[in-house]
Parts: sequence; structure tokens; C-alpha cells
Amino acid sequence: MTPDQTIPHDPVEPTEPIEASRRTHLRVLVADDNPVVRAGLTALLSGREDITVVAEATDGREAYEAARRHRPDVILLDVRMPGVDGISALPHLVPIAPVLMLTYSSESEIVHEALRRGAGGYLVHGEFTADQLIAAVRDIGSGSAHFTASAAGAVMAGLRSSKPAPLPENLGLSSATAYDAEIPNPHSQGTSVKPLSQLQPSMAQSRYQLSAREAEIMELIASGMNNQQIAATCFISEKTVKNHINRIFAKLHSTSRAEAAAKWLGTAPDSHGDLR
Repeated sequence: MTPDQTIPHDPVEPTEPIEASRRTHLRVLVADDNPVVRAGLTALLSGREDITVVAEATDGREAYEAARRHRPDVILLDVRMPGVDGISALPHLVPIAPVLMLTYSSESEIVHEALRRGAGGYLVHGEFTADQLIAAVRDIGSGSAHFTASAAGAVMAGLRSSKPAPLPENLGLSSATAYDAEIPNPHSQGTSVKPLSQLQPSMAQSRYQLSAREAEIMELIASGMNNQQIAATCFISEKTVKNHINRIFAKLHSTSRAEAAAKWLGTAPDSHGDLR
């Protein structure tokens, strides 16, 4: 980058806890090179009594300068901006305030790098409502993470494809001889056993006639998420999650999360019975 495209390496003191008088009122910085997007976000956020947009920026350098000057509680940051992009600015901004990525960029490698550099959440335009954005800003300000569907999917895909780290206390290393039957290893050479949801992109979904939203929630259930985590990931209420789960259980003829997950992943005894 040219000198004009760099961010000064001035020391920044870590963000101090939000003062009691500001805990119920969030000061937000909006950084996006699109003036229409900035104006829309500013109007939306400023319409809430507990949120004030204290500054706007058109690139990462302006965002850094404005953040040092105004000390916001939350920073909304775009990815692709002229000059200093959002990913390059992240390490300089996160010591000042929590950063919520708000962008059209949904590529998995960008999501991973944003999180690696300290982003507290990642929202992709077109995947959330106005109320969900407001809720995300409030939650990021209080330390909770937020992701829209495609960003959450990128995170999950990255976790599943990454090399697992050693677990403490020899977890996961128990011998199969401790059980009556040998436990098949789906990763062993020459095996043909694969999770049902991976045999074909929509095979599990079509077999059980799940809607797209139900399939998304079933994937999150199978990954081990609880209802609260699913609600936050999908930007829906816990009540809505429970309603979806009730319909999923009915379609999978299951009475528990473990049973539903086993059928979804193809590990239940009859999961492959009618796959020809």
C-alpha cells in the first residue's frame, strides 16, 4: 500500500469497560464506502433511542481515525473499500471497540480471516432484517457474537475441514473393544460410509422433506448447537427454533436431538435402508 493507504501504528490503549451511564446507550461508527449504505445504516440506527451514530467513514483509515477520536462502543465495518480495506483495518480497530463486519462479501476465506483478526461478528447484506441488525449491534456491544446464515456456514465448513487439535485427557481415543460391537471409523481407508447429509447435497433434505430453513437448523442441531445458539446464528427467536425442531422431529420420526442427528448424519441403524 502507498503511504496514504496505511494506518499509523500509534499505540492504542485497550478498550475500557463501558461506563455505567453508557451501558444502555450505544455509540456506533459506520464504515462503508457506499454513501447509500452509510446513509441507510445511519438512519436506521439513529432511529433507536439507545443508539447514536457518532461518525461515518469511507475506508479503513478514516474508520481508525474516527474511532480514535470518538471512541465508539461498536464499529460496523465493510470489507471491500478503496484505500485501506476492512480486513486490513481490523487489527487496528479491535483494540478500540468491538467490530461487526457488515458486508456483501460472503466468501469463506474472508469470513475466516475477519474472525482471525478479531471481528466479533459477521453479517452479510440480504440475510437479515432491520430488527435483526439492531439486535446484532446491541449484542456485539455486550460481547456476544453474531453471524448470518452464509457466514455461519463458512465457519462450520472451516471447522469441519480443519485438522483437529489434540484433545485433553485422551478424549476420543477410547478403544472400540470396550463395546460389544466394533465401532466403524468413517475416516478409515476404503470405507464407503459417509454421513447421509454428505452423500449428495440435498439427499438428506429431500429424503425427509425438510424445508431449506429446517435443513439449516438440522445441520446446526447435528453440530451440537443448543436452541439459544441456533436462534442467534439464524437471527430468529428461540420460540421459532422450537417450532422448527418440532416439525423436524415429526418428519424424521424422532423424539430427541440425538436420534434426529443420528438419522440426519446417517449413523442410525436404518439410515441407509432406502438409499439405492
